[in-house]
Amino acid sequence: MKIGLLLIQLLCISLAQAQCPDWAPTRANHEISVLSARISEWDNAYWQKGVSEIDDDLYDQIRSRLAFWQHCFQYPVAGSDAIQASPGKHWHPVAHTGVKKLSDIESVARWMSGKTALWVQPKVDGVAITLVYQDGKPVRLLSRGDGLQGEDWSDRIPFLPGVPQKTEGLLANAVLQGELFLQAEVPGHVQQRDGSLNARAYVAGAMMRKTPGLHLGRIGLFIWAWPDGPQALSRQFSLLSDAGFTLTSGWSQPVVSATDVAHWRPGENGWLVAWKYPPEQQVAEVKKINFTIGRTGKVTVVATLHPVQIDDKWIKRVNLGSVSRWQKWDIAPGDQLVVSLAGQEIPRVDDVLWRVAERIKPVPPNSALFHALSCFAPQEEHCQQQFLARLSGLSQPQVLGLKGVGPGRWRALTEYHQFEHIFSWLQLTEEALASTPGISASHATAMWNLFSQARQQPFARWVRALGVPLPERHFRAFADTHWAQVAQRTQDDWQRLAGIGPGRAKEILRVVNSPEVNHLVGWLGEEGITGFTQSDF
Repeated sequence: MKIGLLLIQLLCISLAQAQCPDWAPTRANHEISVLSARISEWDNAYWQKGVSEIDDDLYDQIRSRLAFWQHCFQYPVAGSDAIQASPGKHWHPVAHTGVKKLSDIESVARWMSGKTALWVQPKVDGVAITLVYQDGKPVRLLSRGDGLQGEDWSDRIPFLPGVPQKTEGLLANAVLQGELFLQAEVPGHVQQRDGSLNARAYVAGAMMRKTPGLHLGRIGLFIWAWPDGPQALSRQFSLLSDAGFTLTSGWSQPVVSATDVAHWRPGENGWLVAWKYPPEQQVAEVKKINFTIGRTGKVTVVATLHPVQIDDKWIKRVNLGSVSRWQKWDIAPGDQLVVSLAGQEIPRVDDVLWRVAERIKPVPPNSALFHALSCFAPQEEHCQQQFLARLSGLSQPQVLGLKGVGPGRWRALTEYHQFEHIFSWLQLTEEALASTPGISASHATAMWNLFSQARQQPFARWVRALGVPLPERHFRAFADTHWAQVAQRTQDDWQRLAGIGPGRAKEILRVVNSPEVNHLVGWLGEEGITGFTQSDF
């Protein structure tokens, strides 16, 4: 009979989408050495001081990243365990071995194939220990350490309520392996949603205090292995429960399929694996830093990432905000970002977990060249991006409603036809559109109809198309019917509108009175757009 135990754990680390860094050997050696040293610092703080300087899930991910780099550059990789203490002077009767992690239900099904008498347990987030009974009494309690040797915590035994002080039968002389964990940390706490709240660090710190005391009363014990116990796990669980280790039996369930495991899912040990929940945060490596220029001239920084998955969404890029915010973040290609989803939809950066030692950053565009009145025309080379952004803005439903005319088609039009400004497309015929490379005859007809319909859009839509920076609600209630009314408004007139202060009023006047906008106003009048012709003034 083949038996096995499947742990449900609350973390998933996947580097399936990762690519080896394009580093020279000297840089690879430097980066790996520096990250290794930092991880050692985290380990020492955790195990020597009981201080968790990094979230457990993020630690596991960055340690996996280090192992991946070591694999890429053929470095010797240390043990696969996520956390290892500095070895103590006391040998474990039975070695602690690592747990293979599985990332999805398909992997779980493959592992379960051919095995019988399978059980599923929660993977408790705590500190691994070995507990030894002799003649019915608990005599030794060792921390996991490096798996072979650990610290002797035997003097803590009387203060741990989860350790029965007397056992009988097979358990009178037994070696047990389990997890010390923080009990009842927060009512209603769900670890997948709320994280571990540094519970593991609390346990480690409490156990390592020089003097044991009442603070140990909050620590429970979950036994997950009885190496020298009965072969049948059901028999083990029954005996453990009778001896006072009730959590093991209560939180172990027999399963026969991966579907059963999904239902229960809220090294040398091929009989044991962990199927992990994806964390709310992932560590993502920056591939490239890009700069985008919007229609108003705002320069935005976007980081392209090696894809990571959060829930069912793949994160490939994240907005870093303005150039100054990016510079404050100090993010460069190769850095490891902590990313999550805002509102379960929009990727965001929560932190920079690790910065590569060699900082190679691109030079951002000169922000002085871009503003609300720049790039209405494409003539200047630096204007291509903002000019295309202005054209794409015209397609929006609340502007001119050019549905289906996206950045790709605007780019095709501007590359083939000589646009003088953002409204030059109004003069393109159906034949001219059809002659554009990459645009079929049917698409040309559809675009020509959209361009023709745009001529009939309400005056307020065209004012918005010109870039007049009025708030959205004022465009919905826009009362002016021709440009002369707009041009005659004073700063006080604009400030009388709700929500418009002196700064916004001055910006509106600057746009309305600018030569660039007034040139376009005259051109629209010549094209017969209602609200701009001489008869409308």
